[in-house]
Amino acid sequence: MEAFLVSTGVVALAEIGDKTQLLALVLAARFRRPLPITAGIVLATLANHALAASLGAWVTGALGPEATRWIVGVSFLAIGAWMLVPDKLEGGGTDRARFGVFVTTLVAFFLAEMGDKTQVATVVLAARYASVPVIVAGTTLGMLLANVPVVLLGDRLVRRLPVKTMHRAAAAVFVLLGALAIAS
Repeated sequence: MEAFLVSTGVVALAEIGDKTQLLALVLAARFRRPLPITAGIVLATLANHALAASLGAWVTGALGPEATRWIVGVSFLAIGAWMLVPDKLEGGGTDRARFGVFVTTLVAFFLAEMGDKTQVATVVLAARYASVPVIVAGTTLGMLLANVPVVLLGDRLVRRLPVKTMHRAAAAVFVLLGALAIAS
């Protein structure tokens, strides 16, 4: 249960102001079709985070618990620092929905998540907890907690969230997790 709750909370916090959250906002504003956008986000996140969590579990098996502990700790500290740098949406590519709203969202979200801090966090969480299905479920829920309100409420919600404060809080959580991983 701890792995699920930690992965949900970490990713939900990390996603605030993230480029994939900005992408969700752009898609919602452009297409105004929350169900196919949300479905695309769910499928893209499940696929992306399943790959990331599998990599994290492999790292643990290949390197052993002591090396993994240090990698996890330092990775969380690095993600904490990364949280303090706000993301910007690059490129776009959402002006047309040649393949429909769902496929456009699925592909754009999957690609935007590649190398993103929430994907890296998923690798690290899977290495820490060694439970791929639980981590994928938790990180996917975290993504949905951060993105579905943006898809449904869009601009109104984003203007009211103190994004800088949320970034700082998320950075603090990652630093705390890093310190705890190294100390354990």
